[in-house]
Amino acid sequence: MTLTFYKYQGTGNDFIIIDNRDPKVSKNDTKLFARLCDRKFGIGADGLMLLEQPKNDEDDFTMVYFNADGNESSMCGNGGRCLVAFAANLGIITTKAIFTAIDGKHHAEIKNGSVHLQMQDVSEIEIYDSHLFLDTGSPHHVTLVEELSGFDVKNTGKKIRNGAPYFDAGSNVNFVEKNSTSSFAVRTYERGVEDETLSCGTGVTAVALAMHATQLTSEREISIHTQGGELTVTFSKDQNGYKNIFLIGPAEQVFKGEINVDITR
Repeated sequence: MTLTFYKYQGTGNDFIIIDNRDPKVSKNDTKLFARLCDRKFGIGADGLMLLEQPKNDEDDFTMVYFNADGNESSMCGNGGRCLVAFAANLGIITTKAIFTAIDGKHHAEIKNGSVHLQMQDVSEIEIYDSHLFLDTGSPHHVTLVEELSGFDVKNTGKKIRNGAPYFDAGSNVNFVEKNSTSSFAVRTYERGVEDETLSCGTGVTAVALAMHATQLTSEREISIHTQGGELTVTFSKDQNGYKNIFLIGPAEQVFKGEINVDITR
């Protein structure tokens, strides 16, 4: 059959999006999703998302996210921002959205060309001598490095992602360099993609909170430079942890297309 798809990107993190409100594909068709994400034999993307019907009256839609390997994954921040922009393009929303993803409910708003996506609260950050670990909808290992621009992200990230204590599920790995009191640069090795991506929304969020937790910044609005562009993270903090966390940045449609596929039901 002929499948209509949309290609979106948020600071270089690129996604295939399918309007699946009238189900066209099965969420179990992981081989199809992996093939579509393949950059040589498919469309090419860091991940694939299905926009589906809301599961409750409050929501505007449901987000279902798959990594480039075809497997359903944990939350994707840049993906969530792109899906909000896609929903606006379809006329499902105007400027505000409420949707449910694998990690729960999210609120979002489109303002001045940027998508502001509220992330889940973070109550626990594990601080070690060499790194930090926290979950911002996806698990993230965060470590400071020098000369980030020349750092071997792929090989070093792969070793950490598959090593102790992440043997079973694996972890995304973020390498960070401080630019100023409110600005940091980050490069991320993403599990499921098994390579460096130009940007990672949950990773950017994790870095901002980790830098605040280690007192490398006292700011509550932090600029993060990724290989694909600039993102901003804002948050508040109380005795229970980090709340009102927003991931802010651009999301745009790159193109719309059709592809002939064999659908598994």
